Amino acid sequence: MGFGFNLFFAFILLPVTIILLPLWVFTRKPGFGQALGCLWIPVLALAFLSTMLKWVFEKKKLTKKDYYGSYIINRNYFAGKQADWQYDHFRFEIKDNDSIYFYITDKERISKIYKGTINTATNYESARLILNMEPRTHHIVASNPTAIRSTWGFTLFSTLLNSIMFISKKEIGSQLQTHPEPLPHSCPNR
Repeated sequence: MGFGFNLFFAFILLPVTIILLPLWVFTRKPGFGQALGCLWIPVLALAFLSTMLKWVFEKKKLTKKDYYGSYIINRNYFAGKQADWQYDHFRFEIKDNDSIYFYITDKERISKIYKGTINTATNYESARLILNMEPRTHHIVASNPTAIRSTWGFTLFSTLLNSIMFISKKEIGSQLQTHPEPLPHSCPNR
């Protein structure tokens, strides 16, 4: 609790309780018991409410396991042509063996795969994602993304050149082809 509660506890609640409790026990008058109840029930209710609200509104603490999964561009943050284009062209997957596969796609068809490994920095309250990509990787995964935590989950935030990407875990159900197919036109990164 805060400093104000400590003052209230030390100078009001505790001394009044020390006086009222023996009076109630020895005299058996209900007024003293009611006074104790009027003091302690709000304090206990406030402590319970504070604990519940903290549990509801506290941001998720991420671990390495939280990062495992498939990711897509989240088009809900800034909907439009750019977000749709990013959604159709970039996806990645982090597997439980700490490998990352960044996919360049043409909608659902994978045209190029960049590989690497992940690690997390654990010297913070919440684990931070660190990407270790192979040399000559795509510029999007050349730097580490930032995790924007919320109460029930997180979104990865990545900035590249003059663009911003919001990346969320992919919902179960939609699957990507796991083997790249050649594009009808030449791809300079092959």
